Amino acid sequence: MDSALLTPLEVLRADADLAPLLVRVLAEMDQLRAEMAQQRRANLELRQQAGYWQSRHADALRRLAAAQQENEQLRGEIRKLQAERFGRRSEKQSTSDRSNELDDPADATPKQPRGRQPGQPAPRRRDYSHLPAREQVIDLPEAEKVCPSCGKPLKACGSEDSEQLEIESVVFRRVIQRCRCQRTCDCPGPRTCVAPPGAKLIPKSLLGVSVWVEILLDKFASYRPTQRLLEQWRSLGLDLAPGTITDGLCRLEPLFAPIMEALLERNRVSHYKQADETRWLVFVEVQGKVGFGWWLWAFSSNDTVVYILDASRSHRVPEDHYPEKAGGVLMVDRYSAYKAMAQVKNGLLILAFCWAHVRRDFVRVGKGWPALHAWALQWLKRIRELYRLNRERLAQPTGPARQDALRQAVAAMRQQLDTELADPGLRTPARKVLTSLQEHWSGLTLVVDDPRIPMDNNRSERILRGPALGRKNFYGSGAEWSGRLAAALFSIFATLKLWQINPRLWLHWYLQSCAEAGGQAPKDIEEFLPWNLSEESRAKLSLTAPAPKTDTS
Repeated sequence: MDSALLTPLEVLRADADLAPLLVRVLAEMDQLRAEMAQQRRANLELRQQAGYWQSRHADALRRLAAAQQENEQLRGEIRKLQAERFGRRSEKQSTSDRSNELDDPADATPKQPRGRQPGQPAPRRRDYSHLPAREQVIDLPEAEKVCPSCGKPLKACGSEDSEQLEIESVVFRRVIQRCRCQRTCDCPGPRTCVAPPGAKLIPKSLLGVSVWVEILLDKFASYRPTQRLLEQWRSLGLDLAPGTITDGLCRLEPLFAPIMEALLERNRVSHYKQADETRWLVFVEVQGKVGFGWWLWAFSSNDTVVYILDASRSHRVPEDHYPEKAGGVLMVDRYSAYKAMAQVKNGLLILAFCWAHVRRDFVRVGKGWPALHAWALQWLKRIRELYRLNRERLAQPTGPARQDALRQAVAAMRQQLDTELADPGLRTPARKVLTSLQEHWSGLTLVVDDPRIPMDNNRSERILRGPALGRKNFYGSGAEWSGRLAAALFSIFATLKLWQINPRLWLHWYLQSCAEAGGQAPKDIEEFLPWNLSEESRAKLSLTAPAPKTDTS
Protein backbone atom coordinates (compact mmCIF):
# COMPACT_ATOMS: atom_id res chain seq x y z
CA MET A 1 0.00 0.00 0.00
CA ASP A 2 2.95 2.32 0.39
CA SER A 3 3.19 2.82 -3.37
CA ALA A 4 -0.45 3.90 -3.46
CA LEU A 5 -0.01 6.71 -0.93
CA LEU A 6 0.02 10.22 -2.28
CA THR A 7 3.25 12.00 -1.98
CA PRO A 8 3.06 15.29 -0.13
CA LEU A 9 2.23 18.14 -2.38
CA GLU A 10 4.49 21.10 -2.38
CA VAL A 11 2.98 24.48 -1.86
CA LEU A 12 1.62 25.63 -5.15
CA ARG A 13 1.74 29.08 -6.40
CA ALA A 14 -1.48 30.85 -7.04
CA ASP A 15 -0.89 30.97 -10.72
CA ALA A 16 0.21 27.23 -11.01
CA ASP A 17 -1.46 24.92 -13.53
CA LEU A 18 -3.65 22.23 -11.74
CA ALA A 19 -4.30 19.97 -14.72
CA PRO A 20 -1.18 17.77 -14.39
CA LEU A 21 -1.86 17.35 -10.69
CA LEU A 22 -5.44 16.32 -11.32
CA VAL A 23 -4.32 13.73 -13.84
CA ARG A 24 -1.85 12.32 -11.34
CA VAL A 25 -4.49 12.12 -8.58
CA LEU A 26 -6.92 10.33 -10.88
CA ALA A 27 -4.26 7.80 -11.90
CA GLU A 28 -3.36 7.03 -8.29
CA MET A 29 -7.06 6.61 -7.42
CA ASP A 30 -7.47 4.07 -10.22
CA GLN A 31 -4.43 2.21 -8.93
CA LEU A 32 -5.87 2.20 -5.37
CA ARG A 33 -9.20 0.84 -6.59
CA ALA A 34 -7.47 -2.01 -8.43
CA GLU A 35 -5.36 -2.92 -5.38
CA MET A 36 -8.40 -2.78 -3.07
CA ALA A 37 -10.33 -5.13 -5.38
CA GLN A 38 -7.35 -7.51 -5.34
CA GLN A 39 -7.18 -7.40 -1.53
CA ARG A 40 -10.89 -8.09 -1.28
CA ARG A 41 -10.50 -11.15 -3.48
CA ALA A 42 -7.53 -12.35 -1.39
CA ASN A 43 -9.50 -11.74 1.81
CA LEU A 44 -12.45 -13.72 0.45
CA GLU A 45 -10.18 -16.60 -0.50
CA LEU A 46 -8.62 -16.62 2.96
CA ARG A 47 -12.04 -16.61 4.57
CA GLN A 48 -13.08 -19.55 2.41
CA GLN A 49 -9.93 -21.43 3.27
CA ALA A 50 -10.44 -20.71 6.96
CA GLY A 51 -13.99 -22.09 6.78
CA TYR A 52 -12.75 -25.18 4.90
CA TRP A 53 -10.03 -25.95 7.42
CA GLN A 54 -12.39 -25.35 10.30
CA SER A 55 -14.78 -27.93 8.84
CA ARG A 56 -11.87 -30.32 8.26
CA HIS A 57 -10.80 -29.84 11.85
CA ALA A 58 -14.34 -30.62 13.04
CA ASP A 59 -14.35 -33.75 10.86
CA ALA A 60 -10.99 -34.77 12.31
CA LEU A 61 -12.34 -34.37 15.83
CA ARG A 62 -15.34 -36.51 14.96
CA ARG A 63 -13.12 -39.17 13.41
CA LEU A 64 -10.87 -39.07 16.45
CA ALA A 65 -13.84 -39.55 18.77
CA ALA A 66 -15.12 -42.42 16.59
CA ALA A 67 -11.63 -43.96 16.52
CA GLN A 68 -11.36 -43.70 20.29
CA GLN A 69 -14.75 -45.33 20.67
CA GLU A 70 -13.82 -48.07 18.20
CA ASN A 71 -10.50 -48.55 19.99
CA GLU A 72 -12.32 -48.97 23.29
CA GLN A 73 -14.70 -51.42 21.62
CA LEU A 74 -11.81 -53.45 20.19
CA ARG A 75 -9.97 -53.45 23.50
CA GLY A 76 -13.10 -54.76 25.13
CA GLU A 77 -13.40 -57.45 22.47
CA ILE A 78 -9.77 -58.42 23.08
CA ARG A 79 -10.35 -58.73 26.82
CA LYS A 80 -13.50 -60.74 26.18
CA LEU A 81 -11.75 -63.09 23.75
CA GLN A 82 -8.82 -63.54 26.13
CA ALA A 83 -11.23 -64.56 28.86
CA GLU A 84 -12.93 -66.99 26.49
CA ARG A 85 -9.69 -68.41 25.12
CA PHE A 86 -7.61 -68.68 28.28
CA GLY A 87 -10.29 -68.79 30.99
CA ARG A 88 -11.59 -72.02 32.47
CA ARG A 89 -14.65 -73.43 30.71
CA SER A 90 -16.03 -75.57 33.52
CA GLU A 91 -19.65 -75.00 34.54
CA LYS A 92 -18.94 -76.21 38.08
CA GLN A 93 -19.35 -73.73 40.87
CA SER A 94 -16.12 -72.29 42.19
CA THR A 95 -14.89 -69.22 44.00
CA SER A 96 -12.20 -68.60 41.39
CA ASP A 97 -12.85 -66.38 38.40
CA ARG A 98 -13.64 -68.23 35.17
CA SER A 99 -14.77 -67.36 31.68
CA ASN A 100 -18.38 -67.93 32.71
CA GLU A 101 -18.15 -65.99 35.99
CA LEU A 102 -17.78 -62.33 36.89
CA ASP A 103 -16.13 -61.12 40.08
CA ASP A 104 -18.55 -59.51 42.50
CA PRO A 105 -16.82 -57.81 45.46
CA ALA A 106 -20.08 -57.85 47.42
CA ASP A 107 -20.29 -61.64 47.16
CA ALA A 108 -16.62 -62.32 47.94
CA THR A 109 -16.33 -65.30 50.28
CA PRO A 110 -13.25 -67.07 51.62
CA LYS A 111 -12.15 -70.09 49.68
CA GLN A 112 -13.52 -73.33 51.11
CA PRO A 113 -11.22 -76.29 51.72
CA ARG A 114 -11.53 -79.23 49.42
CA GLY A 115 -13.37 -82.36 50.43
CA ARG A 116 -16.26 -82.81 52.82
CA GLN A 117 -17.27 -79.57 54.51
CA PRO A 118 -17.71 -79.31 58.29
CA GLY A 119 -21.21 -80.19 59.36
CA GLN A 120 -21.98 -82.16 56.21
CA PRO A 121 -22.85 -85.86 56.50
CA ALA A 122 -20.22 -88.38 55.51
CA PRO A 123 -20.69 -90.08 52.12
CA ARG A 124 -22.55 -93.35 52.18
CA ARG A 125 -20.38 -96.44 52.07
CA ARG A 126 -20.68 -98.15 48.71
CA ASP A 127 -21.96 -101.70 48.41
CA TYR A 128 -19.85 -104.22 46.47
CA SER A 129 -21.77 -107.33 47.48
CA HIS A 130 -22.86 -107.90 43.87
CA LEU A 131 -19.26 -108.66 42.86
CA PRO A 132 -18.11 -112.29 42.84
CA ALA A 133 -16.01 -113.32 45.83
CA ARG A 134 -12.80 -115.35 45.97
CA GLU A 135 -11.89 -116.57 49.41
CA GLN A 136 -8.34 -116.49 50.72
CA VAL A 137 -7.60 -118.29 53.97
CA ILE A 138 -4.60 -117.08 55.97
CA ASP A 139 -3.67 -119.58 58.67
CA LEU A 140 -1.34 -119.24 61.63
CA PRO A 141 2.07 -120.87 61.29
CA GLU A 142 2.28 -124.25 63.03
CA ALA A 143 4.79 -122.87 65.54
CA GLU A 144 2.26 -120.23 66.64
CA LYS A 145 -0.68 -122.62 67.13
CA VAL A 146 0.43 -123.40 70.70
CA CYS A 147 0.39 -121.40 73.90
CA PRO A 148 3.70 -119.58 74.27
CA SER A 149 3.66 -120.25 78.04
CA CYS A 150 2.57 -123.87 78.48
CA GLY A 151 2.82 -125.23 74.96
CA LYS A 152 -0.76 -126.57 74.78
CA PRO A 153 -2.35 -126.44 71.28
CA LEU A 154 -4.77 -123.65 70.36
CA LYS A 155 -8.38 -124.37 69.39
CA ALA A 156 -9.97 -122.85 66.23
CA CYS A 157 -12.76 -120.38 67.09
CA GLY A 158 -13.72 -118.77 63.80
CA SER A 159 -12.09 -116.08 61.67
CA GLU A 160 -11.75 -112.36 61.30
CA ASP A 161 -12.99 -111.40 57.85
CA SER A 162 -12.07 -108.40 55.70
CA GLU A 163 -12.37 -107.54 52.03
CA GLN A 164 -10.21 -106.08 49.28
CA LEU A 165 -11.15 -105.20 45.73
CA GLU A 166 -9.01 -106.69 42.97
CA ILE A 167 -9.06 -106.57 39.18
CA GLU A 168 -7.66 -109.37 37.06
CA SER A 169 -6.88 -108.94 33.36
CA VAL A 170 -6.59 -112.29 31.60
CA VAL A 171 -5.68 -112.80 27.95
CA PHE A 172 -6.19 -116.37 26.79
CA ARG A 173 -6.65 -118.51 23.68
CA ARG A 174 -9.97 -120.26 23.39
CA VAL A 175 -9.11 -123.62 21.79
CA ILE A 176 -12.26 -124.91 20.12
CA GLN A 177 -12.31 -128.69 19.68
CA ARG A 178 -15.11 -129.86 17.43
CA CYS A 179 -15.92 -133.45 18.22
CA ARG A 180 -15.93 -135.91 15.35
CA CYS A 181 -17.88 -139.16 15.25
CA GLN A 182 -17.57 -142.00 12.74
CA ARG A 183 -20.22 -144.46 11.74
CA THR A 184 -19.93 -148.08 12.80
CA CYS A 185 -22.57 -149.23 10.34
CA ASP A 186 -22.66 -149.76 6.57
CA CYS A 187 -25.56 -147.36 5.88
CA PRO A 188 -25.13 -144.99 2.94
CA GLY A 189 -24.08 -141.39 3.55
CA PRO A 190 -21.12 -139.57 5.03
CA ARG A 191 -19.06 -141.74 7.32
CA THR A 192 -17.95 -138.87 9.64
CA CYS A 193 -20.01 -136.33 11.55
CA VAL A 194 -18.44 -133.12 12.97
CA ALA A 195 -19.90 -130.80 15.60
CA PRO A 196 -21.01 -127.41 14.23
CA PRO A 197 -18.43 -124.60 14.36
CA GLY A 198 -18.51 -122.08 17.19
CA ALA A 199 -20.21 -118.73 16.75
CA LYS A 200 -17.91 -116.03 15.34
CA LEU A 201 -18.61 -112.34 15.18
CA ILE A 202 -16.34 -111.89 12.15
CA PRO A 203 -15.81 -114.98 9.99
CA LYS A 204 -12.23 -116.27 9.87
CA SER A 205 -11.17 -113.81 12.56
CA LEU A 206 -9.10 -114.73 15.59
CA LEU A 207 -10.70 -112.04 17.77
CA GLY A 208 -13.67 -113.07 19.85
CA VAL A 209 -16.63 -111.09 21.14
CA SER A 210 -14.95 -110.10 24.40
CA VAL A 211 -12.03 -108.51 22.50
CA TRP A 212 -14.36 -106.37 20.38
CA VAL A 213 -16.37 -105.37 23.43
CA GLU A 214 -13.21 -104.00 25.04
CA ILE A 215 -12.15 -102.19 21.88
CA LEU A 216 -15.53 -100.53 21.32
CA LEU A 217 -15.94 -99.51 24.96
CA ASP A 218 -12.42 -98.15 25.21
CA LYS A 219 -12.72 -96.05 22.05
CA PHE A 220 -16.33 -94.90 22.04
CA ALA A 221 -17.26 -94.94 25.73
CA SER A 222 -13.90 -93.98 27.29
CA TYR A 223 -12.86 -91.88 24.24
CA ARG A 224 -9.30 -93.24 24.15
CA PRO A 225 -7.24 -93.82 21.01
CA THR A 226 -7.08 -97.48 20.05
CA GLN A 227 -3.29 -97.29 20.01
CA ARG A 228 -3.24 -96.80 23.79
CA LEU A 229 -5.34 -99.91 24.30
CA LEU A 230 -3.04 -101.92 22.04
CA GLU A 231 -0.01 -100.72 24.02
CA GLN A 232 -1.74 -101.80 27.23
CA TRP A 233 -2.47 -105.24 25.79
CA ARG A 234 1.14 -105.65 24.72
CA SER A 235 2.09 -105.46 28.40
CA LEU A 236 -0.26 -108.41 28.94
CA GLY A 237 1.34 -110.43 26.15
CA LEU A 238 -1.23 -109.72 23.42
CA ASP A 239 0.24 -108.04 20.33
CA LEU A 240 -2.40 -107.06 17.76
CA ALA A 241 -1.78 -105.21 14.51
CA PRO A 242 -3.60 -101.85 14.16
CA GLY A 243 -4.65 -102.84 10.64
CA THR A 244 -6.46 -105.88 12.03
CA ILE A 245 -8.46 -103.67 14.39
CA THR A 246 -9.28 -101.15 11.65
CA ASP A 247 -10.52 -103.85 9.28
CA GLY A 248 -12.59 -105.41 12.05
CA LEU A 249 -14.23 -102.10 12.97
CA CYS A 250 -15.16 -101.60 9.32
CA ARG A 251 -16.86 -105.01 9.31
CA LEU A 252 -18.72 -104.28 12.57
CA GLU A 253 -20.16 -100.93 11.43
CA PRO A 254 -23.19 -102.44 9.55
CA LEU A 255 -24.18 -104.45 12.65
CA PHE A 256 -25.19 -101.31 14.54
CA ALA A 257 -27.18 -99.73 11.68
CA PRO A 258 -30.54 -101.31 12.71
CA ILE A 259 -30.13 -100.15 16.33
CA MET A 260 -29.21 -96.66 15.16
CA GLU A 261 -32.27 -96.50 12.90
CA ALA A 262 -34.54 -97.49 15.80
CA LEU A 263 -33.02 -94.77 17.98
CA LEU A 264 -33.54 -92.21 15.22
CA GLU A 265 -37.19 -93.15 14.78
CA ARG A 266 -37.95 -92.86 18.48
CA ASN A 267 -36.00 -89.63 18.87
CA ARG A 268 -37.85 -87.92 16.01
CA VAL A 269 -41.32 -88.28 17.56
CA SER A 270 -40.48 -86.87 21.00
CA HIS A 271 -42.30 -83.70 22.07
CA TYR A 272 -39.60 -82.10 24.25
CA LYS A 273 -36.14 -82.26 22.74
CA GLN A 274 -32.78 -80.52 22.63
CA ALA A 275 -30.20 -80.05 19.89
CA ASP A 276 -26.60 -78.90 19.65
CA GLU A 277 -23.58 -79.44 17.43
CA THR A 278 -19.79 -79.58 17.60
CA ARG A 279 -16.90 -79.91 15.20
CA TRP A 280 -15.74 -83.33 14.01
CA LEU A 281 -12.92 -84.10 11.60
CA VAL A 282 -13.37 -86.62 8.78
CA PHE A 283 -10.29 -86.96 6.61
CA VAL A 284 -11.90 -87.69 3.25
CA GLU A 285 -12.08 -85.64 0.07
CA VAL A 286 -15.63 -84.48 -0.66
CA GLN A 287 -16.43 -82.82 -3.96
CA GLY A 288 -17.31 -79.16 -3.46
CA LYS A 289 -16.08 -79.10 0.16
CA VAL A 290 -12.90 -77.41 1.33
CA GLY A 291 -11.10 -78.94 4.30
CA PHE A 292 -11.99 -81.83 6.58
CA GLY A 293 -14.23 -80.08 9.08
CA TRP A 294 -17.52 -81.93 9.56
CA TRP A 295 -20.16 -81.46 12.25
CA LEU A 296 -21.45 -83.87 14.86
CA TRP A 297 -25.06 -83.01 15.69
CA ALA A 298 -26.60 -84.21 18.96
CA PHE A 299 -30.39 -84.58 19.28
CA SER A 300 -31.68 -85.65 22.68
CA SER A 301 -35.09 -86.44 24.14
CA ASN A 302 -36.29 -87.82 27.45
CA ASP A 303 -35.21 -91.39 26.63
CA THR A 304 -32.90 -91.26 23.60
CA VAL A 305 -29.77 -89.49 22.41
CA VAL A 306 -28.70 -89.65 18.76
CA TYR A 307 -25.66 -88.22 17.03
CA ILE A 308 -25.66 -87.43 13.32
CA LEU A 309 -22.43 -86.77 11.45
CA ASP A 310 -22.75 -84.44 8.47
CA ALA A 311 -20.43 -82.36 6.34
CA SER A 312 -22.73 -79.36 6.70
CA ARG A 313 -23.74 -77.11 9.57
CA SER A 314 -26.79 -75.76 7.74
CA HIS A 315 -30.43 -75.95 8.79
CA ARG A 316 -30.86 -78.90 6.44
CA VAL A 317 -29.50 -81.35 9.04
CA PRO A 318 -32.05 -80.73 11.85
CA GLU A 319 -34.75 -80.07 9.25
CA ASP A 320 -34.21 -83.51 7.70
CA HIS A 321 -33.86 -85.22 11.06
CA TYR A 322 -37.31 -84.24 12.34
CA PRO A 323 -40.47 -85.09 10.37
CA GLU A 324 -41.97 -82.50 8.05
CA LYS A 325 -44.88 -81.91 10.42
CA ALA A 326 -42.92 -82.32 13.64
CA GLY A 327 -44.22 -80.28 16.54
CA GLY A 328 -43.28 -79.76 20.15
CA VAL A 329 -40.52 -77.72 21.75
CA LEU A 330 -36.86 -77.76 20.72
CA MET A 331 -34.34 -76.35 23.21
CA VAL A 332 -31.35 -74.85 21.36
CA ASP A 333 -28.80 -72.10 21.57
CA ARG A 334 -29.23 -69.03 19.36
CA TYR A 335 -27.57 -70.51 16.27
CA SER A 336 -29.45 -69.22 13.23
CA ALA A 337 -29.66 -72.63 11.51
CA TYR A 338 -32.39 -73.74 13.92
CA LYS A 339 -34.39 -70.58 13.19
CA ALA A 340 -34.22 -71.35 9.45
CA MET A 341 -35.83 -74.80 9.79
CA ALA A 342 -39.03 -75.21 7.77
CA GLN A 343 -40.85 -76.66 10.79
CA VAL A 344 -39.98 -73.50 12.75
CA LYS A 345 -40.99 -71.11 9.98
CA ASN A 346 -44.32 -72.93 9.61
CA GLY A 347 -45.02 -72.49 13.31
CA LEU A 348 -45.10 -76.22 14.05
CA LEU A 349 -41.86 -76.47 16.05
CA ILE A 350 -41.31 -73.93 18.80
CA LEU A 351 -37.76 -72.94 19.72
CA ALA A 352 -36.85 -72.49 23.37
CA PHE A 353 -33.62 -70.60 23.91
CA CYS A 354 -30.94 -71.04 26.55
CA TRP A 355 -30.57 -68.66 29.51
CA ALA A 356 -27.01 -69.89 30.10
CA HIS A 357 -25.93 -68.41 26.75
CA VAL A 358 -27.65 -65.12 27.63
CA ARG A 359 -25.81 -65.12 30.93
CA ARG A 360 -22.48 -65.58 29.15
CA ASP A 361 -23.20 -62.47 27.08
CA PHE A 362 -23.31 -60.33 30.21
CA VAL A 363 -20.20 -62.03 31.60
CA ARG A 364 -18.29 -61.19 28.42
CA VAL A 365 -19.39 -57.56 28.56
CA GLY A 366 -18.37 -57.28 32.20
CA LYS A 367 -14.96 -58.76 31.46
CA GLY A 368 -14.36 -56.81 28.26
CA TRP A 369 -15.46 -53.33 29.39
CA PRO A 370 -14.59 -52.49 33.02
CA ALA A 371 -16.89 -49.45 32.94
CA LEU A 372 -19.83 -51.84 32.41
CA HIS A 373 -18.78 -54.29 35.12
CA ALA A 374 -21.37 -53.13 37.65
CA TRP A 375 -24.09 -53.02 35.00
CA ALA A 376 -23.35 -56.61 33.94
CA LEU A 377 -23.39 -57.78 37.56
CA GLN A 378 -26.88 -56.41 38.05
CA TRP A 379 -28.16 -58.38 35.08
CA LEU A 380 -26.36 -61.52 36.24
CA LYS A 381 -28.11 -61.21 39.60
CA ARG A 382 -31.47 -60.95 37.84
CA ILE A 383 -30.77 -64.12 35.85
CA ARG A 384 -29.56 -65.87 39.02
CA GLU A 385 -32.86 -64.96 40.66
CA LEU A 386 -34.77 -66.54 37.78
CA TYR A 387 -32.86 -69.78 38.22
CA ARG A 388 -33.57 -69.77 41.96
CA LEU A 389 -37.28 -69.14 41.50
CA ASN A 390 -37.50 -71.86 38.86
CA ARG A 391 -35.79 -74.39 41.16
CA GLU A 392 -38.23 -73.56 43.92
CA ARG A 393 -41.15 -73.94 41.54
CA LEU A 394 -39.91 -77.35 40.39
CA ALA A 395 -39.46 -78.42 44.02
CA GLN A 396 -43.11 -77.48 44.73
CA PRO A 397 -44.95 -77.98 41.44
CA THR A 398 -48.39 -77.57 43.04
CA GLY A 399 -47.62 -74.23 44.70
CA PRO A 400 -49.15 -71.31 42.76
CA ALA A 401 -47.12 -68.78 44.78
CA ARG A 402 -43.86 -70.06 43.25
CA GLN A 403 -45.31 -69.76 39.76
CA ASP A 404 -46.50 -66.18 40.42
CA ALA A 405 -43.11 -65.18 41.84
CA LEU A 406 -41.34 -66.42 38.71
CA ARG A 407 -43.83 -64.66 36.46
CA GLN A 408 -43.39 -61.36 38.33
CA ALA A 409 -39.61 -61.60 38.13
CA VAL A 410 -39.78 -62.15 34.36
CA ALA A 411 -42.14 -59.19 33.96
CA ALA A 412 -39.82 -56.95 36.00
CA MET A 413 -36.86 -58.02 33.89
CA ARG A 414 -38.74 -57.20 30.68
CA GLN A 415 -39.62 -53.75 32.01
CA GLN A 416 -35.98 -53.12 32.89
CA LEU A 417 -34.97 -54.30 29.43
CA ASP A 418 -37.32 -51.90 27.65
CA THR A 419 -36.28 -48.99 29.89
CA GLU A 420 -32.57 -49.43 29.22
CA LEU A 421 -33.01 -49.91 25.48
CA ALA A 422 -34.95 -46.62 25.35
CA ASP A 423 -31.98 -44.77 26.83
CA PRO A 424 -30.04 -43.07 23.98
CA GLY A 425 -26.90 -42.94 26.12
CA LEU A 426 -26.66 -46.74 26.49
CA ARG A 427 -23.19 -48.01 25.57
CA THR A 428 -22.84 -50.05 22.38
CA PRO A 429 -21.78 -53.37 24.02
CA ALA A 430 -24.69 -53.19 26.45
CA ARG A 431 -27.15 -52.28 23.71
CA LYS A 432 -25.98 -55.20 21.59
CA VAL A 433 -26.55 -57.70 24.42
CA LEU A 434 -29.95 -56.28 25.35
CA THR A 435 -31.07 -56.24 21.72
CA SER A 436 -30.25 -59.94 21.43
CA LEU A 437 -32.15 -60.58 24.67
CA GLN A 438 -35.16 -58.71 23.28
CA GLU A 439 -35.09 -60.64 20.00
CA HIS A 440 -35.06 -64.03 21.76
CA TRP A 441 -37.42 -63.08 24.59
CA SER A 442 -40.37 -65.23 23.48
CA GLY A 443 -38.23 -68.38 23.33
CA LEU A 444 -36.51 -67.60 26.61
CA THR A 445 -39.77 -67.19 28.54
CA LEU A 446 -41.46 -70.42 27.43
CA VAL A 447 -40.21 -71.93 30.67
CA VAL A 448 -42.56 -69.65 32.64
CA ASP A 449 -45.73 -71.36 31.38
CA ASP A 450 -44.33 -74.89 30.99
CA PRO A 451 -42.14 -76.20 33.83
CA ARG A 452 -41.15 -79.20 31.70
CA ILE A 453 -38.99 -76.94 29.55
CA PRO A 454 -35.50 -76.45 31.03
CA MET A 455 -33.99 -73.00 31.39
CA ASP A 456 -30.85 -73.93 29.45
CA ASN A 457 -29.42 -76.53 27.12
CA ASN A 458 -26.63 -77.57 29.49
CA ARG A 459 -27.74 -81.16 29.00
CA SER A 460 -26.81 -80.92 25.32
CA GLU A 461 -23.48 -79.38 26.27
CA ARG A 462 -22.76 -82.30 28.61
CA ILE A 463 -23.81 -84.83 25.98
CA LEU A 464 -21.21 -83.41 23.59
CA ARG A 465 -18.36 -83.41 26.12
CA GLY A 466 -17.49 -87.06 25.53
CA PRO A 467 -17.28 -86.84 21.72
CA ALA A 468 -15.35 -83.57 22.05
CA LEU A 469 -12.84 -85.41 24.25
CA GLY A 470 -12.63 -88.18 21.66
CA ARG A 471 -12.07 -85.59 18.95
CA LYS A 472 -9.05 -84.31 20.86
CA ASN A 473 -7.70 -87.78 21.65
CA PHE A 474 -8.04 -89.62 18.34
CA TYR A 475 -8.55 -86.57 16.12
CA GLY A 476 -11.85 -87.45 14.48
CA SER A 477 -12.36 -90.15 11.85
CA GLY A 478 -10.28 -91.27 8.91
CA ALA A 479 -13.18 -92.47 6.75
CA GLU A 480 -16.92 -91.99 6.38
CA TRP A 481 -17.67 -95.49 7.66
CA SER A 482 -15.55 -94.70 10.73
CA GLY A 483 -17.55 -91.53 11.32
CA ARG A 484 -20.84 -93.44 11.00
CA LEU A 485 -19.60 -96.04 13.47
CA ALA A 486 -18.59 -93.34 15.94
CA ALA A 487 -21.97 -91.59 15.66
CA ALA A 488 -23.86 -94.88 16.10
CA LEU A 489 -21.91 -96.03 19.16
CA PHE A 490 -21.98 -92.55 20.73
CA SER A 491 -25.78 -92.70 20.32
CA ILE A 492 -26.13 -96.22 21.72
CA PHE A 493 -23.93 -95.64 24.77
CA ALA A 494 -25.57 -92.29 25.59
CA THR A 495 -29.05 -93.82 25.36
CA LEU A 496 -28.03 -96.79 27.52
CA LYS A 497 -26.76 -94.33 30.11
CA LEU A 498 -30.18 -92.65 30.22
CA TRP A 499 -31.78 -96.03 30.94
CA GLN A 500 -29.16 -96.94 33.59
CA ILE A 501 -28.02 -99.95 31.54
CA ASN A 502 -24.49 -101.28 31.73
CA PRO A 503 -23.02 -100.75 28.23
CA ARG A 504 -20.59 -103.64 28.69
CA LEU A 505 -23.36 -106.12 29.44
CA TRP A 506 -25.60 -104.86 26.65
CA LEU A 507 -22.78 -104.79 24.10
CA HIS A 508 -21.65 -108.30 24.99
CA TRP A 509 -25.24 -109.53 24.68
CA TYR A 510 -25.82 -107.86 21.34
CA LEU A 511 -22.49 -108.86 19.73
CA GLN A 512 -22.90 -112.44 20.93
CA SER A 513 -26.33 -112.48 19.29
CA CYS A 514 -24.75 -111.15 16.09
CA ALA A 515 -22.13 -113.89 16.24
CA GLU A 516 -24.83 -116.54 16.66
CA ALA A 517 -26.62 -115.04 13.64
CA GLY A 518 -23.59 -115.74 11.46
CA GLY A 519 -21.88 -112.38 11.86
CA GLN A 520 -25.01 -110.46 10.87
CA ALA A 521 -27.36 -108.20 12.80
CA PRO A 522 -30.27 -110.14 14.37
CA LYS A 523 -33.42 -110.12 12.25
CA ASP A 524 -35.48 -108.83 15.16
CA ILE A 525 -33.70 -106.11 17.12
CA GLU A 526 -36.75 -105.06 19.16
CA GLU A 527 -35.66 -107.07 22.18
CA PHE A 528 -32.37 -105.17 22.35
CA LEU A 529 -33.97 -101.71 22.55
CA PRO A 530 -33.91 -100.28 26.10
CA TRP A 531 -37.60 -99.29 26.13
CA ASN A 532 -38.64 -102.85 25.20
CA LEU A 533 -36.68 -104.58 27.96
CA SER A 534 -38.62 -106.40 30.62
CA GLU A 535 -38.06 -105.64 34.28
CA GLU A 536 -36.09 -108.86 34.64
CA SER A 537 -33.86 -108.09 31.65
CA ARG A 538 -33.34 -104.50 32.81
CA ALA A 539 -32.25 -105.78 36.25
CA LYS A 540 -29.75 -108.17 34.64
CA LEU A 541 -28.34 -105.36 32.48
CA SER A 542 -28.34 -102.64 35.13
CA LEU A 543 -25.20 -100.78 36.11
CA THR A 544 -25.00 -102.76 39.37
CA ALA A 545 -25.32 -106.15 37.68
CA PRO A 546 -22.19 -108.35 37.72
CA ALA A 547 -20.08 -108.45 34.58
CA PRO A 548 -20.26 -111.58 32.43
CA LYS A 549 -17.83 -114.28 33.42
CA THR A 550 -15.03 -115.10 31.03
CA ASP A 551 -14.60 -118.83 30.59
CA THR A 552 -10.88 -119.53 30.56
CA SER A 553 -11.21 -123.27 30.81
